[in-house]
Amino acid sequence: MIKLRKWVINADDFGYSKAVNYGIIEAHRDGAVTSATLMVNMQGARHGAQLAKEFENLGVGIHFVLTCGKPIRADVTSLVKGDGTFHSISEIEKFASLEDVEKELISQMELFYSYGLKPTHIDSHHHVHALEKFYPIFRKVAQKYNLPIRASGNDDRDFQPIEYFCREFYGNHLTVEGTLMLFESLLNYKTVEVMTHPAFIDTALIIGSSYTKERLKELDILTDRRILSFIKDHGIQLVSYKGLDS
Repeated sequence: MIKLRKWVINADDFGYSKAVNYGIIEAHRDGAVTSATLMVNMQGARHGAQLAKEFENLGVGIHFVLTCGKPIRADVTSLVKGDGTFHSISEIEKFASLEDVEKELISQMELFYSYGLKPTHIDSHHHVHALEKFYPIFRKVAQKYNLPIRASGNDDRDFQPIEYFCREFYGNHLTVEGTLMLFESLLNYKTVEVMTHPAFIDTALIIGSSYTKERLKELDILTDRRILSFIKDHGIQLVSYKGLDS
């Protein structure tokens, strides 16, 4: 029997917009979220960074972006379409040069640090870090900044400390009862990361994302007393990536 379980419940898309930011903060303050990852190229990034400084117990990593909005740099032409926005997830591997990917990732990381924050870990929008073509670049950046990476299915234990990455908490089917069943299935792992997307809704999210009302449902579930009681009753220690080694 596992005596000590450590779970990172991470809210992706921090920085997408102010409504997303406020939803993530509520899921942290009143719920189970212990970690978030910041999209530095999005309109709510600076606002998110300010909130992160106010809520110091929220671990904040970087949510690298190559498939949403526009790049930080102007000289990474292989990453963008004619209108200057990133290629879609279905096209980015086809068009992106590894040189441009590395340049953009470094610029996003340096922008993160410019907000006066130190990232806890690395993940990415649409899981682009897990793509076979790009993973070596993400690993190189992780090594440069001495940061862990979200599990990507390739068993790189040198940089991926989490035993099991749970991406099943997603979609329009989510309920408290279903989440309790999902969490029950994770109890055999010592370390788990649960990917979540809690948020309030604003115009920026409605225009830019197809995943909107579902984020409100996620927020409700992650702050539900039954979920919090399950975590407590099963001796699960909620941590950020910073707390995995303590």
